Amino acid sequence: MDGDVVFYKFSRAKVERGDFGHFLGLYAPAKLPAGRRLRKLMNSLIFLVEGFDDDPREIYAIPEIRQFYSAFHDAWPYWLYFCNVETDALRTMALCCLSSIAAVKIDQRPNVAVEYDRLQILDFISKDFGPMNSMCDRAEMHERGIFDRTKAVFACFDLPFHAEPPP
Repeated sequence: MDGDVVFYKFSRAKVERGDFGHFLGLYAPAKLPAGRRLRKLMNSLIFLVEGFDDDPREIYAIPEIRQFYSAFHDAWPYWLYFCNVETDALRTMALCCLSSIAAVKIDQRPNVAVEYDRLQILDFISKDFGPMNSMCDRAEMHERGIFDRTKAVFACFDLPFHAEPPP
């Protein structure tokens, strides 16, 4: 990870109330810097929800969390710019926003396999490139930096990326 990472936790109570007001008070577009200071915030956020540890379901299978992340995404669509792509957090949040997913538990394996329509995830993230690019413009990023970020987002979601880098 290049810079500082901020772990932002949403409590169970805030998830159940759909309350992300405190976060927006800190990270609403009007509150964000520009230029170099904004560039330092790229890839810096990891979102967590707490209070569901006793629930045996995976995060993306809990209706309250799915509803929360969908509403949060509608209110703040800048995930592709700010969210750290070196962990599973962004992918997990995006899975919560998809209309359908399937989780399969395989005996003797600690992790659950998740199946989802790759076109659905591609459609989800493609809508977020506009907000990401607006943040890139505000951060005064060069084309190569935007290209590299786009490539990293595709890699985060295990999607192919065949574009040529800018000259």
